[in-house]
Formats: sequence, C-alpha cells, structure tokens
Amino acid sequence: MTGKKIIREKGYKFRLYPNKKQKILINKSVGCTRYVYNHFLSKAKEDKYKTYTEYSKQL
Repeated sequence: MTGKKIIREKGYKFRLYPNKKQKILINKSVGCTRYVYNHFLSKAKEDKYKTYTEYSKQL
C-alpha cells in the first residue's frame, strides 16, 4: 500500500431551531435553489453539448 492516500470523509449532524421568519426565508431559499437546479437540469437534458459560456449567456 505504498503511495496511496486514504481519504476519510466526515459528516456532522446538527439541528436548527429557526423562528417563524427564518423558516419562511429558508423555505424561499430552498425553493429558489430547487427551481434553478431543475431549470438547468432540463436544459442540460435538452442539449447535452452546450458549453458553460452558452449557459451563462442565458442567465
């Protein structure tokens, strides 16, 4: 096993206790993120060979 690196991934679990306004803001942020992700995922499925520059022009 010479020359090989072992990579360990760590994860942390934590719990949030947001107030009412924070819950609304979190839900809006997640909703917007999901919309943008799904939009560009469908674009990528339509045309698999578009470049990053072509996508950035659409923004």
